[in-house]
Amino acid sequence: MVTRAAHLIDASLYVFRAWHALPPDTLDADGHPLNAVHGFTRFLLDLLERVRPSHVAAAFDESLTHSFRNTLYPLYKANRALPPEELERQFRHCKDVARALGLAVLSDHRYEADDLIGSATTRLHAHDLDVVIVSADKDFGQLVSLRASQWDFSRDLRWDESGIRARLGVRPDQVADYLALTGDAIDNIPGVPGIGAKTAASLLHHFGTLDALLARAEEVAFLRLRGAATVARRLREHAGQARLSRQLTGIVLDAPVPEASEDYRHRPPSFDDVEALCERLRLGPMTRTRIRALGGTSTAVSS
Repeated sequence: MVTRAAHLIDASLYVFRAWHALPPDTLDADGHPLNAVHGFTRFLLDLLERVRPSHVAAAFDESLTHSFRNTLYPLYKANRALPPEELERQFRHCKDVARALGLAVLSDHRYEADDLIGSATTRLHAHDLDVVIVSADKDFGQLVSLRASQWDFSRDLRWDESGIRARLGVRPDQVADYLALTGDAIDNIPGVPGIGAKTAASLLHHFGTLDALLARAEEVAFLRLRGAATVARRLREHAGQARLSRQLTGIVLDAPVPEASEDYRHRPPSFDDVEALCERLRLGPMTRTRIRALGGTSTAVSS
């Protein structure tokens, strides 16, 4: 049975996981490793075989050092090492694999994969399609709604709106504000010093939004909150930093992505068309058999 909900894949996450999980013992004709390519290909085949999605796209990060967020805050992600050349090469191959397997591929030099997935979610909702975001990244919690869920495929864990509240203590529409308060060491987002996850959730439960919290920061000192006076002072002192962090944590919903739902429709591969790619990337006989089987599956949506 074909699943009508569109599946939007945070592809870079799964490429990185494959790169770290598999030894670089399979090489192309030029002696370059293919471990990330092989792991990512198996992941895509696992997902396509399990879900049979009618619509599916893979979003890749191209803007690691020059997204619009770097313009706002040059230190954004400055603590991250850039992927080595060998992995950059494999990323290009992974895009080729995704296209060959019939997925739409989303990438942009100004917007991150999060923004492309957020914008695609908006487009697909407009075409009356539900969305499943395939990622473990907590940032995607802000996109979860009655029509969008999140799926950590590797651990087979799914979250809806109640799941986001259980995990973070806030509603999906508060996630970007929550992250702006706590900051994010991985992305080098400063947040407000001294405000952790529990305090951020408590503040947003009381005030609703970051803007309301900052406008009424003097009230925080009178809350039944551990270190309330100190928290109030830090909010006043770092209000500008909190607002900047909010610009960094919010997922863009109008990035340049395809408009039509047909642009996201899964097109089963023809093995004849991808045989040369399989040879070039040294994909084994089991993988080739799986691709042939996938190509023989109809994508007519069940009623």
